Amino acid sequence: MQPKIKPANPNFSSGPCSKRPGYDVSKLDLDTLGRSHRSSIGKAALERACVDTAALLGLPEGYRVGVVPASDTGAVEMALWSMLGARPVDVVFWESFGQGWLTDINKQLKLDNVTAIEGEYGLLPDLSKTNSDHDIVFTWNGTTSGVKVKNADWIADDRTGLTICDATSAVFAMELPWEKLDVVTFSWQKVLGGEGAHGMLILSPRAVERLESYTPAWPLPKIFRMTKGGKLIEGIFKGATINTPSMLAVADYLDALDWVKDMGGVSAAVAKSEANLAVLTQYVADNDWIDFLAQDPETCSNTSVCFTLKATPEQVKAMVKLLDQADAAYDIGAYRDAPAGLRIWCGATVEQADLKALLPWLTWAYGEVTA
Repeated sequence: MQPKIKPANPNFSSGPCSKRPGYDVSKLDLDTLGRSHRSSIGKAALERACVDTAALLGLPEGYRVGVVPASDTGAVEMALWSMLGARPVDVVFWESFGQGWLTDINKQLKLDNVTAIEGEYGLLPDLSKTNSDHDIVFTWNGTTSGVKVKNADWIADDRTGLTICDATSAVFAMELPWEKLDVVTFSWQKVLGGEGAHGMLILSPRAVERLESYTPAWPLPKIFRMTKGGKLIEGIFKGATINTPSMLAVADYLDALDWVKDMGGVSAAVAKSEANLAVLTQYVADNDWIDFLAQDPETCSNTSVCFTLKATPEQVKAMVKLLDQADAAYDIGAYRDAPAGLRIWCGATVEQADLKALLPWLTWAYGEVTA
């Protein structure tokens, strides 16, 4: 029978993700609206976004944080276009976004010394094939496959190349070994449930040294330029953004950062996300018609959790539609390039009670489409 209790918040999208519990847009500090982002109040808000991010994440001394255009994609492209070409490049990927970075590096930058290290959906590739003398481009968590790296043991401490990590569905949900990462990117609308359009770019001192010592052979668009006269434009990492940001979105991001701080910091957010995954793990153990796309439990994402079903692609689509129409779960179909299945976000903005309320609906919908 159709369940009677629905999730109080049926937003399980993997991006933009659910707003934080208790979110109220009317409670945002909107003093910056209508003011220039270059004004003292506007710049202070943007600088706080950088400073508070660094403090909450516990970044090492010398790491810089900047607000940049065009979400996580913009942040990654800034790094690729500004830093690659100095060394050979290893691109590690096992899902569509990582493969997209390979496409840009090959077809747009047209680099001729690129090694693709590929894994199938559900599996990590052999990370030991990376070369510490090369620049390495990879995602920490494959958002469209639900597969994350286990750790950074495969990254050498004495590497001479840079590690460029797209971590948009990992930052604030997974413990990251910052000393192993030279460039890290993420966006507000993922783990923190913020608004879109802006990205965050984190640079290690080694990444800054690359920017100040290497000039790419190709022209750089204005929104990608991070140096002037061979020196880093420090203002980018102190609140002087390259282009005009949405101050409403900035206020929303600051609200999300305050929420993380109030809940106990990154470790508390990670713990909540992992506890959410445990709910889904038990459900998979109890039902033989659903399984994780990730084939190794140690690589199973605790944010964008992807599932395969004993069902045809048409049945899966019908199931997703049923759940949407019942207002039980929105936007949980697999990414368009991924194998047919479900994808349920379980980051810290999702309440465990809502996940538990969702599970009977999954069982009901599966029964309806496979009867």
